[in-house]
Amino acid sequence: MNSKIYKLPINGKELVIEINDLAEKANGSAMLRLGDTQILATCCMAKQDRENAEFFPLSVGFEEKYYAAGKILGSRYMRREGRPSDESILASRLIDRAIRPLFPENLKSREVQLIITCLSWDKENDPDILGLIGASAILSMSDVPWQGPIGAVRIGKIGERFILNPTYPEREESEMDLVLAGIQSGDDILINMIEAEGKELADDTIIKATEFAQPYLREIIELQKKIVSELGKEKLVLPELAQDVELEEKINEFLGGKLEQAIYQGKNETTELKNSLVSLIKEKYPDDKEKILYLNNFWEKEIEKIIRRNILEQEKREDNRKLDEVRNISCKTELLPRTHGSGLFMRGQTKALSILTLGAPGDQRLMEGMEISGKKRFMHHYNFPPYSVGETAMLRGPGRREIGHGMLAEKALAPLLPNHEDFPYTIRIVTEILCSNGSSSMASISASSLALMDAGVPIKRLATGIAMGLITDGNSHKILTDIQGPEDHYGDMDLKVAGTREGIIAMQMDVKIKGISKEILAQALAKAKTCRLKILDTMEAEIAQPRPELSPWAPKIIAFQIKPDKIREIIGPGGKIINEIIEECEVLIDIEDSGQVFITAEKSEAADKAMAWIKNIVREVAAGEVFEGKVKRILDFGAFVEILPGQEGLVHISKLAPYRVNKVEDVVKIGDMVKVKVIAIDEQGRINLALEKNHNNDK
Repeated sequence: MNSKIYKLPINGKELVIEINDLAEKANGSAMLRLGDTQILATCCMAKQDRENAEFFPLSVGFEEKYYAAGKILGSRYMRREGRPSDESILASRLIDRAIRPLFPENLKSREVQLIITCLSWDKENDPDILGLIGASAILSMSDVPWQGPIGAVRIGKIGERFILNPTYPEREESEMDLVLAGIQSGDDILINMIEAEGKELADDTIIKATEFAQPYLREIIELQKKIVSELGKEKLVLPELAQDVELEEKINEFLGGKLEQAIYQGKNETTELKNSLVSLIKEKYPDDKEKILYLNNFWEKEIEKIIRRNILEQEKREDNRKLDEVRNISCKTELLPRTHGSGLFMRGQTKALSILTLGAPGDQRLMEGMEISGKKRFMHHYNFPPYSVGETAMLRGPGRREIGHGMLAEKALAPLLPNHEDFPYTIRIVTEILCSNGSSSMASISASSLALMDAGVPIKRLATGIAMGLITDGNSHKILTDIQGPEDHYGDMDLKVAGTREGIIAMQMDVKIKGISKEILAQALAKAKTCRLKILDTMEAEIAQPRPELSPWAPKIIAFQIKPDKIREIIGPGGKIINEIIEECEVLIDIEDSGQVFITAEKSEAADKAMAWIKNIVREVAAGEVFEGKVKRILDFGAFVEILPGQEGLVHISKLAPYRVNKVEDVVKIGDMVKVKVIAIDEQGRINLALEKNHNNDK
C-alpha cells in the first residue's frame, strides 16, 4: 500500500489525513483520523455525460457502520445496517450543503457521488466534521472540477469560553452547538455553511464564534492546499456551455418585455407565457428535445437576471414588498376537536398545520445506532405533500428534505420543553405543510410552538423562525427578509434563524455563492431578530401562555418514586402482578431502574386505583398494625394471609387462638377474610401475624 500522511495539530489533538491507494479506482479517496475516530472519504465522477440533464446530479452518503462503535445491531434476523438513520441522513445533508455551491455550472451533466464511511468511532470525536473535511480534501485533489477547498469545525461554548471541536460530554454541557464551513477568499475566510442549535443565544455570540473559528478554518484549508500541490490530479476540462444564438433571438423576439411583466403579475401569468413560448418553439423545431431543454435553461436564466437586477437596482421584489418586510402573518389554535393540541401558522401563501399528541413514557422512540443508543421523548415530524406546491407525485416515505426540516424544528423546540421529571409525557408533533411558497421549515417551528401551548405543555415561551436571503453582484448586496420560493431559488443565500424573544435556538445557512462575510452575516442576524419579534407579537395575540389544563383527550399520568429493590415485587413472577394491575385498572405502567413509576390512563380514577394498588404492594408494614386480610394458603404449621396486594404474612398455628389448636382448618379456611395484627418482622423481612380475637371462629 502506497500512502502519504499529513498532520495538523488542532485543539491538543492531531488531525491526520492519509492519502493511500486502498480505493484506487475512485477519482479521489483519503483516510482521516482525529483521536480514534477514523473515516474513509471517496468520490467518483461518471465517465459519460447524462443526456438532457436539468440539474446537477450530486449525491452524498454518510455511512454509519455498527462495527465502528464495536456493536452488533440491526434486526435479530438480519444483524446488519439497513436504511440510513436520521443521524446519517443529517450528516449527508451537512456535507452536501457545504460542497454543492462550489461545483461549476457546466458540470451539470456529470454525475458525482461522495461516500463517507465511518470506520472507527471513539465516542469522543465527531465523525461528521471529519466527513466534511474529507469531502473537501478528496474533491480538491481529484480530477473532479470543484472550486474548494473548504475548512470545517464544530464550536461549543461553556461559560464564556468557546471550545473547538468539543467532545460529546462537552457538547452536553455546552450552550451552543455550531458547525461552520468556510472557504478562503484572499486574506478572508468566507462562511459558506452553518448548522447550529443553542440555548437562546445572542446574535453577537454567533458572530464571535465565527471569529473564533477563522484561524482554524484557515489552517485546515492550508493543509489541503499542500496536499493538492503535492498529490493533486489535473482537473477535467469541461466544455463551455454552447450558445444557440438563433434560438435565443427567437425567444427574445417573442418575449419582448412580456416576461418581466408576467413575473410581477404572478405565477399563473408566467406559466401561461412559458407554455405559449414552448408551443411556438415546438412548432418551429418539431421533435427537437434539445431545443426545449435549452429553452428551459435560458428561461430560468432570464428570470434570474430580472429578479436579481430589480432587487439590486430598485429594491423591487416579486410581490412588491420592501426588502425588510414580512408577509402577512396570521395564526390559530384549537382547530381539531379530538387532538391533544393544534396550531396553524400562515405567512403569505405558506401555511403549516402542526398537530401534537401526548403519550405515555413507554411511547418514547427507542434509538439504536452507531453513535446513539437510548430513548427519545420528543419527536417532530415534517410532511411536505405534493399538493402543497400544486403538483402530483408518488406518495412515499419521508425523504432527506423532510427529515432535515423536521429535525431542524425539533432542535429549535427541544430547549423550550419542560424537564422529563416535571412533565413525563412523550411528545410527538406532526407538521403538515398545506401550502408552500418558501420558508415552510420556519413555519413548522411557529405552528409547533402554538400547538405545544394549545395542548397545555408548560414550555418556556413561544418560538418562531424567519428565512433571510441575499442578492449580490460581488460589489454590492441586498439582504432580503422572509424570502419566498423564487427568492430562495434565484438568490445567493438561505439563512434560517429560529428563536424566542430571548435569543437564537436554531440556525441553518446554505449559499449558492462561495460564501459570505461575517459582516453580511451580522446584518442578516440583526434583521432576522427584528422580524422574529414582530412575528411573536402576532403569535402571542393568539396564545401567550400554555393553557392551564391539558386537553381532556390527553392521557393522565401519575408519577411517584419507590425503592428500586421493590420493583420486582410490583412485577411479580413472570410479570403476573403488574399485568394483573394493568388489566384490572386499564392503565399503562412504566417503571424505570431508578424506581420512578409512571401510570398512564385515560381517566384519573383508573390511575389513582393503580397507584393505590402499587403503593400497597411496596408499603412496608410495621409491628402493631392491624389488617383485614384474605387466607391464601394453609400449611400444617399455620395460615398465610394476604394483608396487602402481593404481601403475605404467616399466622403460626400457635397464634390462631388463645388456646391450643390441633388443626389449622379448625379455625380458618382458604378464602376467609380475617383480621390480623402484625406482631413482628424478622431479619429476612418475613411478616409474623396473630389472629385478632374478634375472628368469627374464635372460641
